[in-house]
Parts: sequence; C-alpha cells; structure tokens
Amino acid sequence: MGATSVSWQDRGRCRDLDPDLFFPPVEAESTEQRHAREGAAKAVCASCPVQQECLSWALSNRERLGVWGGLTERERQLLTANRRRATRVMAAG
Repeated sequence: MGATSVSWQDRGRCRDLDPDLFFPPVEAESTEQRHAREGAAKAVCASCPVQQECLSWALSNRERLGVWGGLTERERQLLTANRRRATRVMAAG
C-alpha cells in the first residue's frame, strides 16, 4: 500500500496516542473496562478530521479489530450487514 493511499492517517487525532486505547488487550477485559476503553477511543474519533476516511478504510479492508472511524468491531459488522440488506431490498424492489 503506497503512502498516498493512507495519507489520511497522518492527520488522524489518534496518530500520537497509545494504540491500546483503540484495540482490545491480549488478556481479557471486563465489560466495564471495554466500554470505558471504547468510549474514550470514540471520544477521540468524534472530533477527528479524518473520521469518515478512517471508517471507509476499515470497512473496505474488513478490519476486524478495534475502534475505527468511531465504530467498534460489532458496530461495523452491523453497519455492513445493514448495508447488504438494503442493497438486496433495492435490487429486489
């Protein structure tokens, strides 16, 4: 992947932060810990100038882990499923 294809990452608010904020730890975390970590990550994303580019990249590359563009793994899975469902409805309709 060339540098120009990910140059949005250079403008991300997360670029100088600890990646552990955005990705689950290797060891188990409690539900409360996960919600706190994800909430803090989402707060960073909320004011990020490249939030949409980040989310688009994560969806296009099927990024499985972490908070990307303000969405968790589960939220991205639901978004993708809803988009597929909408596409099928439009095609059938």
